Amino acid sequence: MQASSDKSSFTTTFSVDQSPEQVFDAINNVRGWWSGEIEGPTHGLGAEFTYRYKTMHRSTQRITEWVPGKKVAWHIVTADLSFVADKTEWNGTEIVFEIERRGDKTEVRFTHVGLVPTFECYGDCSGAWGYYVQDSLVPLITTGRGAPNGPDGESDDEDAQATDDEPRAG
Repeated sequence: MQASSDKSSFTTTFSVDQSPEQVFDAINNVRGWWSGEIEGPTHGLGAEFTYRYKTMHRSTQRITEWVPGKKVAWHIVTADLSFVADKTEWNGTEIVFEIERRGDKTEVRFTHVGLVPTFECYGDCSGAWGYYVQDSLVPLITTGRGAPNGPDGESDDEDAQATDDEPRAG
């Protein structure tokens, strides 16, 4: 995995053996790799879902780009980050996953467009994205098991692996 912030917005890239379609499906199984409470559909253009992690983070994402096997983008409609002075830093930012076949590998470029080093949350948020992308999304793609609640987990495995077609336990 490569991470960089020199182009302003937080970006990280990784490659896997799986097909672009398998990668796309795993990315959109948001509950399988991102912790917290997720309500609403995470599939399809125009779908909107909310994410909440305790009292620290609440945001609403709208899917603004949906190109199976190639790209998905979420527009942050609203956000409330309780751990920074400007609780709305994420408002209007975009989370983009670009998928491309390169030889026998599939490359994924994750960019949180607008998450820039001048944001108070940049250090914490880029570190969290690094974890969720490398240590949870990549294993979900490669093994079918993400780690949204950390390596030891805070919820049962079935809950962490729920798909959009399965209700989340709890």
